[in-house]
Amino acid sequence: MKPKVFQDYDQEALDHAFDQRAWAPNADEILEHRQKQNNLVRARGHYQPNIQYGPSPDERLDVFPADLPLAPVHFHIHGGAWRWRRKEDASFAAPAFTATGTTYIVPDFGALPSVRLPEIVDQLARAVSWVYHNAKDLHIDPDRIFISGHSSGAHLCAVLLALDWAPYGLPENVLKGGLCISGIYDMKPVLLSARREYIDLNEHEALSLSPIATCATIHCPVSIVYAQNDSPEFIRQSRQFAAILAENGKTPELVMIPGVNHFEIIDRLAQLAGSCQAFAAA
Repeated sequence: MKPKVFQDYDQEALDHAFDQRAWAPNADEILEHRQKQNNLVRARGHYQPNIQYGPSPDERLDVFPADLPLAPVHFHIHGGAWRWRRKEDASFAAPAFTATGTTYIVPDFGALPSVRLPEIVDQLARAVSWVYHNAKDLHIDPDRIFISGHSSGAHLCAVLLALDWAPYGLPENVLKGGLCISGIYDMKPVLLSARREYIDLNEHEALSLSPIATCATIHCPVSIVYAQNDSPEFIRQSRQFAAILAENGKTPELVMIPGVNHFEIIDRLAQLAGSCQAFAAA
């Protein structure tokens, strides 16, 4: 019998659990189709690309504005295992948001291992701060900023939901709702998996970047969504995150989307945002 490295996982099984493509044989087809959608949306224009929110070349964001004054904001963090994908890969969802009067914003940020995970969190926090402090020029309502993320982006979304915003000059409830889609919320098993080859965290950092350990400081509604065909570990972590939120006096929404896998579920981003409890005030 192979030794266990985390719960009932041996090393091979744990590595397999964090390999999303192993659970989604049509991943390449899905990503190719989505890239075509992204290209079509960007070719139409009607957005403000590559706005610099910080000093590094990676610190840029795209704004797809709603044709309304004081529009609510949907701030979406793309996935990619913290090291792949760019903001352009999430353009596809913009028309569905702007059509309903919501400004859609997608940031870029550094990628592992060129930067470390704590720096990525800081970059995204500064992106939120930039959006908040530039609300007048963006014609948005700074009191209606909602955030979502998919996969590693869902992890980053959850980290931001629990963040201390005082160092960024923002109120603790700057985020009015969070939608976490097929994410990771406990870094311990991640660092025991093959991903440790490119994720450099000490024990304290791993704990502070695990939303299951920091969720007591979340100040807004949270919806946690996962795909029926996600890997068992992604499903387990989604359920665990919801349970720990409830133990901390929160009222999370936990939703399983049937018949889809890790890569298919994000096609429903706008639909999920429109129906989830966390965004009811949008």
